[in-house]
Amino acid sequence: MYDTIIIGAGMSGLAAGIRLAYYDQRVCILERHTTIGGLNSFYRMGGRDYDVGLHALTNFTPKGTKKGPLARLLRQLRFGWDEFEISPQLGSEIVFPGVRIQFDNDLELMRAEVGREFPAERDNFEQLLSQIVQYDDLDESHQNISARERLQEILSDPLLIEMLFCPLMFYGSAREHDMDWGQFSIMFRSIFMEGLGRPFAGVRLILKHLVRKFRGLGGELKLRAGVERLHVEEGQVRNVVLDNGEVIEGRRILSSAGWPETMRLCDDGHPVSIRGPGRLSFCETIATLDVQPQDLGHESTITFFNDWDHFEWSQSSQPCDVRSGVICSPNNFDYGGEQLAEGTMRITGLANYDYWNTLSKREYALEKLRWYDRMTASAVRFVPDYRSRVIDTDMFTPTTIVRFTGHEGGAIYGTPDKQFDGRTHLDNLFVCGTDQGFVGIVGSIVSGISMANMHCLRG
Repeated sequence: MYDTIIIGAGMSGLAAGIRLAYYDQRVCILERHTTIGGLNSFYRMGGRDYDVGLHALTNFTPKGTKKGPLARLLRQLRFGWDEFEISPQLGSEIVFPGVRIQFDNDLELMRAEVGREFPAERDNFEQLLSQIVQYDDLDESHQNISARERLQEILSDPLLIEMLFCPLMFYGSAREHDMDWGQFSIMFRSIFMEGLGRPFAGVRLILKHLVRKFRGLGGELKLRAGVERLHVEEGQVRNVVLDNGEVIEGRRILSSAGWPETMRLCDDGHPVSIRGPGRLSFCETIATLDVQPQDLGHESTITFFNDWDHFEWSQSSQPCDVRSGVICSPNNFDYGGEQLAEGTMRITGLANYDYWNTLSKREYALEKLRWYDRMTASAVRFVPDYRSRVIDTDMFTPTTIVRFTGHEGGAIYGTPDKQFDGRTHLDNLFVCGTDQGFVGIVGSIVSGISMANMHCLRG
């Protein structure tokens, strides 16, 4: 009998496991796949390591900072700052037709850029900043307030509103067209006020430390251990049945598999539709270069771009939406004089799961080639044309997301309707991670810690 069984060895599941193991709980993490990480994993192909989900860590704060989500998770999991080796971004940008706003980990740059491009909005932007600073993360009344409506009350220029939405939606909105005001405030602070960073070794460094600490505390991690169903009796999960027929028991179950995915595991017939899967998914191309991007004149860490008259955040009607996207170079962080061995450019855009899911194996391979070219052609309008320096490529699609995460429809950010307290209809079943309401690496880790503290350290 385990004290807690955790479904999914992503960031939130591993963090929850560590937190519970510190309090001498017997914890088992179940992972269907052969590797860990979930939405933020890595793989090796052709002798190269590729990060799956990591562009950058949000919520960056310098070493010694005692406040903020990053400092909190380091304290709660008892990691030292130097173990994650997080380096700050060099500087990023938001590019719309005729307008460019640069930002870095110092809010003053963004203030100056907004004042330069939108001089009539200076005072309004300061009012927006004031409201975001005052936002209380624990005030659930903000969860149903439209961020778009709130911004329209504060700012008068629709273009500025769309430019602010663009990075925040790409980095964490499961809701189409809009965000709730609370999520907007949290994402704004995490990206524009705290900032972006990256470990020199990528996401594998974070995962390595999480797994090592979890196992060092006595935690059990079972790979190739997919959950077939959760057996329910009298309002509780009585046991967990694995794909191979093995039955294991735990006093509490914490699932990072997603809300609808977790509900489908319950054999009591509880409806899934209360919080159905989201509709937003991504395609991403990864290009390895024989030169550093800075040598080509590209110095921006991340470029968020949109090339038409308004920014559309909704399920793509095309296999990939090339009208907007994210261009990231992992090379363009301040690594303290070090540099990655090879150049990398990554392009991320909205995609249509239904299209990719209907293709035969041969069609799928051909379409990946076609849309790699189209996504790259779109991106090089905003960054130096690096295509002649490419020595290796890869690409993932919405079906890749389903295969490695189990998220229905390749919904990268899960359901639009989050369960912020992590509770389900069963007394001993809780959710953490994306569908609990936190996104990104830091957010996922904080979610695991929070839900472990709230639900699994009692009794």
